[in-house]
Amino acid sequence: MRFRIFLLLACCLLIPVTGITSDTAPEALVRDTSSRMLIALKEEKALIEKDKSRIYALVSDIVLPYFDFRRMAMWALGRHWHAASLEQRERFVTEFREMLVRTYGSALADYSDEKIVFLPLHSETGAKDVTVRTEIERAGGPVIQITYSMYLLDDGWKVYDVAIDGVSLVTNYRTTFASIIRKEGMDALIKQLQDRNGNPG
Repeated sequence: MRFRIFLLLACCLLIPVTGITSDTAPEALVRDTSSRMLIALKEEKALIEKDKSRIYALVSDIVLPYFDFRRMAMWALGRHWHAASLEQRERFVTEFREMLVRTYGSALADYSDEKIVFLPLHSETGAKDVTVRTEIERAGGPVIQITYSMYLLDDGWKVYDVAIDGVSLVTNYRTTFASIIRKEGMDALIKQLQDRNGNPG
């Protein structure tokens, strides 16, 4: 349950934000992506109600291009990445990405209009690695701090990790994945992701 909540809150990258006072590129990217995603959800509401898989396609097309899945996958596997074969790495990245598409899509359906505030961005001019800090204000609950680690590549800013109250999403995955690999091996982990995603082995 805690892991699902963790992933649900990570999806706040998609939600409209308040308190943005700067047009710095990382924040502008989040704002534009948020707007596009929510407009698409509104326009396709009837279709999504008939076919839930449509929301996965929207997340994949609109949001996930701004995540560096290969880097996230490498960090999530830690030392096991280097031990994996090239074929295992590619299969893992594919299933890892699809798992996040499905998780994020499902989480969007659970969003209940919490207030999200962006904190001032502290970075040096020309910085290529920044942390975008936000706070989630929930009725009757404590404020939740969410930070997005982003870096600049040739094709723009990418998210490579999300931390909630100081706990890294990638680190959380690494602990879970490492346990499975130690007990059953890399192929077993990939098979579990395939089963979770509904893909044939």
